[in-house]
Amino acid sequence: MKLSTKGRYAVMAMVDLAESSKDRPVALADIADRQEISLSYLEQLFGKLRKGGLVRSVRGPGGGYLLARTAQETRVADVILAVDEPIRATRCKSGSPKGCKGNQGRCQTHELWEELGNQIYLYLASVSLADVVGRNVTGSLRVFSTQTTQIEEPSQVAAQ
Repeated sequence: MKLSTKGRYAVMAMVDLAESSKDRPVALADIADRQEISLSYLEQLFGKLRKGGLVRSVRGPGGGYLLARTAQETRVADVILAVDEPIRATRCKSGSPKGCKGNQGRCQTHELWEELGNQIYLYLASVSLADVVGRNVTGSLRVFSTQTTQIEEPSQVAAQ
């Protein structure tokens, strides 16, 4: 699965907002500077995030954006879906009975990639903005080592 810049930038900006707001609006220009994202691109993304109910805007001096829900209640999957980024690993159009092959059929590995997309979604739906801000996203991550054919902790793999 390849996540486009739209999804990655939206998550980066929302994590920045969650970390920076402290119950006061944050200007998009400040997020753009900190995250090195084009301001005009952020404006487009935040329009979608606002329509998706994830942020609210505050007008006037000292205005900007606030999270519409708490950082703990806001899931990474919600952010990605709000900016129209599909979470899937197949080439097939989501929800379509037609496959990606020239004859409209599905490839032999379709179910494998479809389930991978489901697992990615479940993972992203389990991670909140607060988790990312607090760097609490790797606690149970395990890496499969082909050398030992057993599952090892990431710290063990890094030490090899």
